[in-house]
Amino acid sequence: MTDWVEETLYPDFRLKLRAARVLHESRTDSHHLQIIENPTFGRALYLDGVLQTTEKDEFIYHEMLAHVPVLAHGQARRVLIIGGGDGGMLEEVLKHPSVEQVTMVEIDPSVVEMAKSHLPSICGRAFEDPRLELVFADGSEFVRDTAARFEVAIIDSTDPIGPGEALFTQRFYEGCRRVLAPGGVLVTQNGVPFMQPGELAGTLAILRRLFADAGCYLATVPTYVGGPMAFGFASDDPFCRQAALEVLQARFAAAAIRTRYYTPEVHQGAFALPGYVRRLLE
Repeated sequence: MTDWVEETLYPDFRLKLRAARVLHESRTDSHHLQIIENPTFGRALYLDGVLQTTEKDEFIYHEMLAHVPVLAHGQARRVLIIGGGDGGMLEEVLKHPSVEQVTMVEIDPSVVEMAKSHLPSICGRAFEDPRLELVFADGSEFVRDTAARFEVAIIDSTDPIGPGEALFTQRFYEGCRRVLAPGGVLVTQNGVPFMQPGELAGTLAILRRLFADAGCYLATVPTYVGGPMAFGFASDDPFCRQAALEVLQARFAAAAIRTRYYTPEVHQGAFALPGYVRRLLE
């Protein structure tokens, strides 16, 4: 009999992946963790019944949430990552030689240990990089209390369920604004707007109150079903979101990084929104 793992994110729409093998399953103080192996997507991580990432398509999500803000800013030396326990976001950010320090704040140490053991194809050797400061704490408390400042803040959160719910509030976004250096860039994970319209609309309503410039961009990740995924983008410097193509091309060339999805052209085009997404933000 074939075993299937069913995602429980949406009440009326479900995604199933065939589990050729269950590699890990445990319960922590924060999450129910599962890692399965699927013939098409490779190893897949679930938290609390919701698919987080797979070996096959993680590069799309991680590249777009990492390289867009770093290259839009152009001079990011200190980067903050909230969440991202699988290490994929960390690995992408650390590809930039200009980045001198990455502070990663993860609420659950078990997720990091699980990634090191079972998802090395996603995190690589990122957790061994000397530029990393790894903090196990609540992200909302960290941005409220820290004295550190960052050019880029990346919110690699779960969906607004359970521990992730606090990372979609005005109080949290106010903390994110507080920890940004002048002209800094904040990017956020905002789900699939066709299926989760309130998530994106709610975040952008807050970001537009807090920042001089705020918008969103899109990327299509096969296992995040229901249409393209949205990422919030906010800064007090409007030129970050409007960076010219030739500027992005020069920065990308100078960084000398290899990508499978991100290009400067994709970066610029990702901010062109279909009508239904634009109307969500009006």
